[in-house]
Amino acid sequence: MKIYSVTDPEFAEYGKVLEGYDTAELTKAMNDIALPAEGVAYEPWIDSLEKCGIFKALSENAYGGMPIELGMCWGHNKSLNCLEYHRNSELNIGSTDFILLLAKQEKIINGVLDTADVKAFRAPAGAVVEVYATSLHYAPCQTSDDGFRVAIVLPRETNTDIEKPEIRNLEDKMLWARNKWLLAHEESAEAKQGAYIGLKGENLSV
Repeated sequence: MKIYSVTDPEFAEYGKVLEGYDTAELTKAMNDIALPAEGVAYEPWIDSLEKCGIFKALSENAYGGMPIELGMCWGHNKSLNCLEYHRNSELNIGSTDFILLLAKQEKIINGVLDTADVKAFRAPAGAVVEVYATSLHYAPCQTSDDGFRVAIVLPRETNTDIEKPEIRNLEDKMLWARNKWLLAHEESAEAKQGAYIGLKGENLSV
């Protein structure tokens, strides 16, 4: 599949790159965390990352004073598997280049999204990449066999466990964690764990 850059015009409807942040301390702290031998790890917040000076700046500036969490998604991944969205933007900061597989919320028709509507975007190391709330996304993909480390910034408590509410509509079936609506591909591990199967078509790989 064609891989665009987050600096290309095609990215403008999915997100933007935020300027004015020094990410050097953060990316160094990220690289101090070992990669899993295989697969992908995720933690909503990591103390060593939240001790970095950028944490306060992202809360005060990028999120307008909201309480945030600074965690990481890291490991080895080349596949789509799922797409998720939140009620807010997400910030991604890689210690190396990485690839985001993205789609638009309005492409979900009757609870299903065709993976043909997914586009790939490469982000450079150290850039603060905002992914809009209306953009579906999931685990980043690596650009080399060395794997990836991507810091994830979200409102506090996002992606943590919740007691599932009463089902009132189709979207409620997609609610997978706090502030996290998930559409899984039938081939994914998440689908086998009971996640809502909402992706049709090829399980894309980069």
